[in-house]
Amino acid sequence: MHAYAANVYTSVTQELSKYKDRRFIAVEQEFFRLWWDTVASDSLKKQVRQLVTEGRLEFIIGGQVMHDEAVTDLDDQILQMTEGHGFLYQTFGVRPRFSWHVDPFGASATTPVLFALAGFDAHLISRIDYDLKRSMQKNKKLQFVWRGSPSLKAKQEIFTHTMDQFSYCTPSHLPFSSSSGFYWNGIALFPDPPIDGVYPNMSLPVTKETVQLYAKTMVENIKQRAAWFRTSHVLWPWGCDKQFYNSSVQFRNMDPLMKYINQNSKEFGVTVQYATLSEYFQSVHQTNLSWDVRGAEDFLPYSSEPYQAWTGFYASRNVLKGVARRASSQLYAAETLFTRYRVSFPDGPVAKDWALEKLRALRWAVSEVQHHDGITGTESPKVAEMYTQHLVQAMMGVDELLAALFLLPHNLAASNVRDTNFHRKGANQLVKGTASMNTGGPLNACCSNR
Repeated sequence: MHAYAANVYTSVTQELSKYKDRRFIAVEQEFFRLWWDTVASDSLKKQVRQLVTEGRLEFIIGGQVMHDEAVTDLDDQILQMTEGHGFLYQTFGVRPRFSWHVDPFGASATTPVLFALAGFDAHLISRIDYDLKRSMQKNKKLQFVWRGSPSLKAKQEIFTHTMDQFSYCTPSHLPFSSSSGFYWNGIALFPDPPIDGVYPNMSLPVTKETVQLYAKTMVENIKQRAAWFRTSHVLWPWGCDKQFYNSSVQFRNMDPLMKYINQNSKEFGVTVQYATLSEYFQSVHQTNLSWDVRGAEDFLPYSSEPYQAWTGFYASRNVLKGVARRASSQLYAAETLFTRYRVSFPDGPVAKDWALEKLRALRWAVSEVQHHDGITGTESPKVAEMYTQHLVQAMMGVDELLAALFLLPHNLAASNVRDTNFHRKGANQLVKGTASMNTGGPLNACCSNR
């Protein structure tokens, strides 16, 4: 996955820089940060900064991961959001404004409250009960205002967009071909990618012979989706899992297809354009419609079809869940203790940089395991082992920090803390300090249905 993510961000940055109308959204920060810190050249970083400034590359959610909503703890949700948002603000001076919670297995009413408190303007969800989604599509109720807190009510409400039955992926079926539709770079193969880095074109390329068939298929899907929403603007996600790792192939086929549709807009009845979520939600906002209000009801449990309730992950991989909880508790205890130590002994012998590095490693490990395919246990055994290993190794590092603090001759006795200026100023609370990555999200084509 690290190699896949590196290909995504390198190729996307290069392709976005070629044409001003291209767009891309990046969702989770863990892999982006790994790419930024270990792969991206100075030239690529300069290009990324320019793309972010111009609004052509947009960071969505901004947390380390897209966290699960059923088995995670609120403190840990906030932690992983803080990790990602801190990096984005320190690096680019931006704060995410929209969520993209399209893959967690059900949607909790806590999440829209959290995102509203984080300053988000809109919230996206997808995996809700199949029967309920069908009803919402039929009645054009996929968009609404969600007031997730009974006490805060309208003070922390957020506009919510539910993805339709196609969810966050481009339709994969082509009626005129047995190849996968709209996914021209095929499926990423790791750990053994092609030596030359070029992947085969797994779908029929867009040519003079195929462009009309592709356009007809795309427009039919756009109009099908348009019937489920109240506005004339349709969010048409372009991409899916493990896509855009060879984005030059993607854009080389998307560009002429969109151009053909727009050149024949009178015939098709639609126009299409690349769009970020900012651009899409701005168009929705400008319609000035009134929306239904949803209260503090969850979309849980999630059922994908009859007799398919996704509840097993509430208890699966209980060892990983236990280690994650223990690591979380240890992190917060260590942060509190180290904060007290620094307040009492600012010039003490425990090196600040060394201690912060130990805490930072555990913050990273606790943040990444909140992923909806992490703490849930829905990942492969190899990935579960990776999560556990990261947690255990980081906990061992924090054990070293705790030992260094407790073994000091001038330990954190209550009398020492009370003698500090910190206490005399009347402070009676200690707050957690902040430290500074699923990967590139799908591109969106915003379509006007005439």
